[in-house]
Amino acid sequence: MKKEDFTPGDRVVLPPYGVGVVSDIQTKKIAGNQNSYYQVDFPNGSSRAFVPVASPSSVGLRPALSETELPEIMSRLKTGKVSLPRQWAARHRKVTEILASGDPYRIANLAAELRRWDDERGLPDLDRQAYARSIKLLSEEISEVMSSDPKEIKSMLESAWDGKGVN
Repeated sequence: MKKEDFTPGDRVVLPPYGVGVVSDIQTKKIAGNQNSYYQVDFPNGSSRAFVPVASPSSVGLRPALSETELPEIMSRLKTGKVSLPRQWAARHRKVTEILASGDPYRIANLAAELRRWDDERGLPDLDRQAYARSIKLLSEEISEVMSSDPKEIKSMLESAWDGKGVN
């Protein structure tokens, strides 16, 4: 993975916290080593994270989505595919890994696949929860990009398909 350079004011995503803003770059001495860290503040104002400047991708820090990426996310919500194991434990591990990655493209593909499964045969409770979590993660990030209410974005994402929804 390539090294990302962030500057104060950049909107970023840090799984599992969500969208935040790089507010500062600080040098801290930890365990006798002096290193630089991105200070990432999150919207509610009570959460803050420090991410090593040398390896932000090692903890999943990435740039937040831009408006130009939204059409691709919507397309993946309609037609995205991901191979999910039929066996519950293996499927749960894969779904958890995708959600924890924070990658909006993979999460959109997962939502589309779970939606297809629901249309074909219904979803068990844990898969239904994974679907809800995928839509929630996407709606939170997209609402930050579009400066919109997350509930409106959630409705928009859920209506990306024609027909039934996952309830």
